[in-house]
Amino acid sequence: MSGEEDVTCVGFFRYADEGENVVLTGDFTEHAVYGRQFKVESYEVAEPEDTLSIIRYLGSGAIKGIGQALAARIVKEFGEDTFRVIEEEPERLVAVKGISDRKAREIAIQVIDKRDMRRIMVFLQQYGISGSLAMKIYKRYGNDAYRVINENPYMLADDINGVGFKIADEIASRVGIHADSDFRIRSALLYILTLATGEGHCYLPKEEIIARAVELLNVPKEGVEVQLNNLAMEQRLYIKYMGETAAVYARSFYFMEVNCARRLKDLSISVPEDEDEIRDKIRRLEKSEKIELEELQREAVLGAVKNGVTVITGGPGTGKTTIINMMIRYFETGQLDILLAAPTGRAAKRMTEATGCEASTIQRMLHLNVSDEKDMGYYYEFNEDNPLEADVVIIDEMSMVDLPLFNALLKAVPVGARLILVGDINQLPSVGPGSVLKDVIASGCCPVVYLKKIFRQSELSDIILNAHRINEGSYPELNNKSRDFFFLERDNVDIILNNIVSLVRDKLPSYVNASPLELQVLTPMKKGRLGVETLNPILQRYLNPPDPSKKEHESGGVILREGDKVMQIKNNYSLEWEITGKFGLVIDKGLGVFNGDMGTIISIDHFNECMVVEYDGMRRVTYPFDGLDELEHAYAVTIHKAQGSEYPAVIIPILSGPRLLFNRNLLYTGVTRAKDCVVLLGSRRQINAMVDNTDEHLRYTGLTQQMINIWEDRI
Repeated sequence: MSGEEDVTCVGFFRYADEGENVVLTGDFTEHAVYGRQFKVESYEVAEPEDTLSIIRYLGSGAIKGIGQALAARIVKEFGEDTFRVIEEEPERLVAVKGISDRKAREIAIQVIDKRDMRRIMVFLQQYGISGSLAMKIYKRYGNDAYRVINENPYMLADDINGVGFKIADEIASRVGIHADSDFRIRSALLYILTLATGEGHCYLPKEEIIARAVELLNVPKEGVEVQLNNLAMEQRLYIKYMGETAAVYARSFYFMEVNCARRLKDLSISVPEDEDEIRDKIRRLEKSEKIELEELQREAVLGAVKNGVTVITGGPGTGKTTIINMMIRYFETGQLDILLAAPTGRAAKRMTEATGCEASTIQRMLHLNVSDEKDMGYYYEFNEDNPLEADVVIIDEMSMVDLPLFNALLKAVPVGARLILVGDINQLPSVGPGSVLKDVIASGCCPVVYLKKIFRQSELSDIILNAHRINEGSYPELNNKSRDFFFLERDNVDIILNNIVSLVRDKLPSYVNASPLELQVLTPMKKGRLGVETLNPILQRYLNPPDPSKKEHESGGVILREGDKVMQIKNNYSLEWEITGKFGLVIDKGLGVFNGDMGTIISIDHFNECMVVEYDGMRRVTYPFDGLDELEHAYAVTIHKAQGSEYPAVIIPILSGPRLLFNRNLLYTGVTRAKDCVVLLGSRRQINAMVDNTDEHLRYTGLTQQMINIWEDRI
């Protein structure tokens, strides 16, 4: 390669400025679209060595206040000794025209800061720390980062979001910290609790967390138990008994459960209204609205009027929406302020369409905001000190609400307001930690209405009938005599894949009057030949193939293309979204994009290194290229990630998989995501086995016990 040849280098250069010299390490690759590229694995910023390079660097904008002309004058005065003069004798800069004493000091500070920052970044890079995390470490510790790394790198896991135990442990092993170090054991215990919340748990039994730590660290059990007790004494974690089980909680989750239980009790106030008058009013509303309620539905409306907290649960077609509408009409006649909300944008949109009243996400209702001064970097403007202005709060799709969100909601509901929780107890639990709806119902502390009857308007839907069969333990009808529930028996993966493409692209769109991107492939698994990771590239190839008119960008080995269907895979409370109207004017904006939100890539901007994703057909979010690890293709998603969503048609491949995952609960949730059509492909035997399998992934949650304790004044 000649010295004059231009080379395209691909990588993330988080702490290199324009004009700087860099030493790159990597390999040449051949990109399918962009041709020969040098893929950078690591790099190091080098000090400019010749006078021309020094001028180029100083005048590049990296040092504020110095342009090309001033840079040339500085280097003319000091030559190759320029950086030494700036760092060691900055007062000499005043000899250069245009530089005052103050400006000389500012230039010196910038050059020294950038030098220190670069050295620390390079120092951290050798431990496999990415540029963005290295920047966080530098901002948190400054030059003290060297001491932290050498003495107790486990501090990183405590202090910096994004540095987990494994990164800290790898650094610790490289700097020679002993495997049985107290720092290491304590950090591992807190890390294990964090992992547990990712699995849906709110706590771990003491024996289980000790066993996990022993396996992770390969250290004696006795040392782990000592440090577990030390952390409990310091109140960095809590050990509480659930019956005979010693439950080990992260501090925050223990207080979330206790607060939820207390707030629910405070809200559970009976409203002093005459029951006969309420019933008469309901009957008059039935006449005026031309709706005839079934007796259990009347009891649900009655309970919502009389009680501070009411839970309504039932499967599809059991009249939950009818009850919500009747409750709204009832409370409107009393001129009460009503708020409607759901956990996701899609669920809130459906709630708005079903009721004719504006519904929002819970996060938006609580006014999510971001602050570096708050825990986790976000907070809600409505809370116990600034409660919602509402007489009635109705929450739909409660099975999706996790413990942290429920805790935030309850803080904001004023005592005296009615709280009505509506959901399907048989859906999969929330993606986040907790099992809120099930726990509240299991406590027996709040009034619960169970809806089981399927109403006449739903009886023609085999989706609903088969969903109830599955839930009751009966096998679904797979005889293909239905107009909305189909089964294609297949035992060959390649044939199933071909059928999925044909259904989504060619056959189902016209059948349900929807575009291919509105349909959804749901699968039980992330991995495997029928998992998300296999299906998405195939579906992208057929539904949104390469096109000269569509820009694309490679991120993490995945091609993201304009028009792609994508999903946010982690909660990001600081991402801003906008809704624009005519002429591009912003008509609404807010914060937060959440795990499971699905959208479409609208545009890719290579010059500004960002892409725009539109969610719910309205909200537009701009992602920098270095933030694309939060996005995945969503042509196929796991059934778990589809909670709370509804699609014109769903296609579910079911062939084989682990028993713990392939259960009744999962099949029921997948089927109930469809509005107009379900197609199951695969093994009849496996589908029936899922119906027979009532085993579910165990979640360690304590809300039920906390509620019982508080209702009985044990806390």
